[in-house]
Amino acid sequence: MRTDPLTTVRNLGILAHVDAGKTTVTERILYTTGTTHKRGEVHDGTTVTDFDPQERDRGITIFAAAVSCAWAGHRINLIDTPGHVDFADEVERSLRVLDGAVAVFDAVAGVEPQSESVWRQADRHGVPRIAFVNKMDRAGADLDTAVASIRERLHPVPLVVQLPIGTEDGFTGVVDLPRMRALVWADGADGAEEGPVPEALREEAARRRRLLEEAVAERHPAALEEFCDRETLTAATLTDALRDLTRTGDGVVVLCGSAYRNRGVEPLLDAVVAYLPSPLDVPAVRGTHDGTEQERPADPAAPMAALAFKVNATPTGRLTYLRVYSGTIEKGDTVWDAGTRRGERVGRILRVRADRHDPLERAVAGDIVAVVGLKSARAGSTLCAPGAPLLLEPPGVPEPVVHVAVEARRATDTDRLASALARLTEEDPSLAVRTDPETGQTVLSGMGELHLEVAVERVRREHGLEVAVGRPGVAYRETVGEGVTGFVHRHVKQDGGAGQFAHVVLDVEPWERDTGGGDGFVFRSTVVGGRVPQEYVRAVEAGCRDALAEGPLGGHPVTGLRVTLTDGQTHVKDSSDTAFRTAGRFGLRDALRASEMVLLEPVVEVTVTVPEDGLGGVLGDLAARRGRVTGSDTRGGAAVVTATVPLAELFGYATRLRSRTQGRGTFTARPTGYAPVPAATAAR
Repeated sequence: MRTDPLTTVRNLGILAHVDAGKTTVTERILYTTGTTHKRGEVHDGTTVTDFDPQERDRGITIFAAAVSCAWAGHRINLIDTPGHVDFADEVERSLRVLDGAVAVFDAVAGVEPQSESVWRQADRHGVPRIAFVNKMDRAGADLDTAVASIRERLHPVPLVVQLPIGTEDGFTGVVDLPRMRALVWADGADGAEEGPVPEALREEAARRRRLLEEAVAERHPAALEEFCDRETLTAATLTDALRDLTRTGDGVVVLCGSAYRNRGVEPLLDAVVAYLPSPLDVPAVRGTHDGTEQERPADPAAPMAALAFKVNATPTGRLTYLRVYSGTIEKGDTVWDAGTRRGERVGRILRVRADRHDPLERAVAGDIVAVVGLKSARAGSTLCAPGAPLLLEPPGVPEPVVHVAVEARRATDTDRLASALARLTEEDPSLAVRTDPETGQTVLSGMGELHLEVAVERVRREHGLEVAVGRPGVAYRETVGEGVTGFVHRHVKQDGGAGQFAHVVLDVEPWERDTGGGDGFVFRSTVVGGRVPQEYVRAVEAGCRDALAEGPLGGHPVTGLRVTLTDGQTHVKDSSDTAFRTAGRFGLRDALRASEMVLLEPVVEVTVTVPEDGLGGVLGDLAARRGRVTGSDTRGGAAVVTATVPLAELFGYATRLRSRTQGRGTFTARPTGYAPVPAATAAR
């Protein structure tokens, strides 16, 4: 019986908090699979996936990088994703096209803030995961503590399949619990030596194997049946059950190792092949065409459908990264962009290894490749066969929360700066560029201070432009504290010919379900007796949405309100959609002016790690920044403080923290929504 080649494909991402070791894990995977012949190091700037100059300078992953390698007869398409919260959109777009993921955790720190964020992102996309507890050779490393934090903070069912051999600097290998064999890595050796479980660990290994069997049998019917019959599980049954539980999300296999020392990488690759799904194991992709929902199977012979998830716009051309869900793309084919409704020609198809590429004649269902020649496709565009159109749901784009004013130092470079910024936003949808209507300045908006720093530095380096940057600002919002009822607005316009007439009565009230962070607007109509026809009701809603763009306090977007159309009047000749849309816009604008409005500011959860002797100064500084401490802990001799802080107060905090702690303090932040600005602060 011929095996479908798609069963040997794995599309996976590496997810983690910044500095948990994602890029080192990726480097060791490439080295172990023979894709590279030298171990790349983050601290030396020699890694394959962190190839951008800024990534090497800063020592962090900024851009998601795709690589391809082979292991045990399987092709692994792997995406190394950023760990910093400012670049969460790169993670979001990557998860949209992946079938599985490896979540990397620090054996000392356990679950960190961004670990939690990327885990939740993977939950939203339904991506099966296995966990790799890294840095087992560090002082204070403890597998059981790390697993406990995974269980308590992320709430999966961790299924630990390994027992470490040795602790901290003495970590030399693992016991493979399903097979009850020991794998030991000698210093300087590339491969593991397999042997029997060490005598000193046999009792503990047997106990943990029993706990693993019981946990699996509780959740897997076939395993339960065998466990009841034999009171144990064979290695084959255990492996099959672990695969099923991983793919359904009912369990998460946990492995451990030290990627830096190249210990534990081969078992991790074996687990990727054994437990994570192939393109055939995930549900068929679903899209729409002419309002009807359709499925496309992962079949090279089916009509082609692919999703663009990343674009690199270089001076020499555009590189568009695709996940091919069904069908086949060949070099020279014409594909249909379902969003722009235009055809594009595929010039070349490339197998990607970070910044290096191997040419391909074709790409088939299940492939992640890059193509050259597409002129207008953007991240989120659907490319399909011209004769079988299909529109796939694009990845969501987060709303920017920080902005800076940018301008070219030389007036002659203004057009070049506009072109450079346009190229940036083409590559990164979470960046936005606009012109301030009051000052005429060009405003660049993004997800955080670092995000904007990186974007501006790219303009300087890649385009050779001298750029002046204003102080960062935050994206405020306005909401209704106390609304109005029965607010009447009458729109009448008569200047010859057909006039305009619309009469609306609005109730405006806070919408308590909204946290202030999204499109917090609800519109409803309670008009009876046909006093306002349905088509005009829709026009009033559209007008109200227009009014949300600028609030009365400072021209900020308005969120967190519910508007009810309670009554209205029409004119037999002069009423129209345009008239009622205008009435909705100006009526809500005036109603907001009559309401009690509240200014909202973005807030973030900050996790600060400092030496214990520096804790007092850090707490005082957080209080001065209007921070509210929500938790405190001690890990490995360091104090870890969690606090909620307004984003506007965090500008320059990294420098301040380093100076207070002699460079030993670190912090991370993740957005948590919006909160009211205190009256005294708003007055400033």
